[in-house]
Amino acid sequence: MRLARESIDLPEDRGCLQWVLGIPLGLLNAVNGLLVYAAVRYGPQAEWDDQGYAGTAAACLFALMLSVLALLITLIPTFRRTLGLWWFAPPIVMGVIAWVRIATLE
Repeated sequence: MRLARESIDLPEDRGCLQWVLGIPLGLLNAVNGLLVYAAVRYGPQAEWDDQGYAGTAAACLFALMLSVLALLITLIPTFRRTLGLWWFAPPIVMGVIAWVRIATLE
């Protein structure tokens, strides 16, 4: 009876696979980071700024959607096994920031 699970990934292919899987996920997290930064940095000017409120709310909603998408992609076993568990941190942190920003937007 084998208790240890053998990996089918070749050690010499792991570096290329990390790049192929990590670059799109990194770009997704970078776009998400830009949206979160824009929502936090460039909010509405004053109470009369309806377009500022709408733009900030839209940026927060898009950031939340990108956070969920990045989390779902990271949950795929191939991504999780190849890239590691720390890739869960950026979408969780940015999702929480976007959630707090949209909750405090009044």
